[in-house]
Amino acid sequence: QVKLVESGGGPVQPGGSLRLSCTSSTLTSEHYSIGWFSQAPGKKREAVACISASHRSYTYYADSAKGRLPISRDVAENTVWLQMNNLKPENTAIYYCAAVSVTTIATTAEEYDYWGQGTQVTFSS
Repeated sequence: QVKLVESGGGPVQPGGSLRLSCTSSTLTSEHYSIGWFSQAPGKKREAVACISASHRSYTYYADSAKGRLPISRDVAENTVWLQMNNLKPENTAIYYCAAVSVTTIATTAEEYDYWGQGTQVTFSS
């Protein structure tokens, strides 16, 4: 059974930073496209940033994430990171990581097969 685990969420102040991590003890993430998705209350789950399997070099960013929320992979640690910089109130959401085995990159929630339980990012003034 594939299991993805997110961590790194929590309360954050205006302009603050967090680094979210996505790890797995059952899946070698370098062989998968990994995506980070956000879901705010009452809204649908949306892609924030995605990265292809490591033999490719593709990344995808939502417009709101470009230049501010870089995604990266550490193959040795079997971890995909989402660095969240200059956070804003609209970033308050549950953040999920997801994985799918594709040869290129997946950028929509419907394409992903495996999901973590999510980590909450809460904006505090």
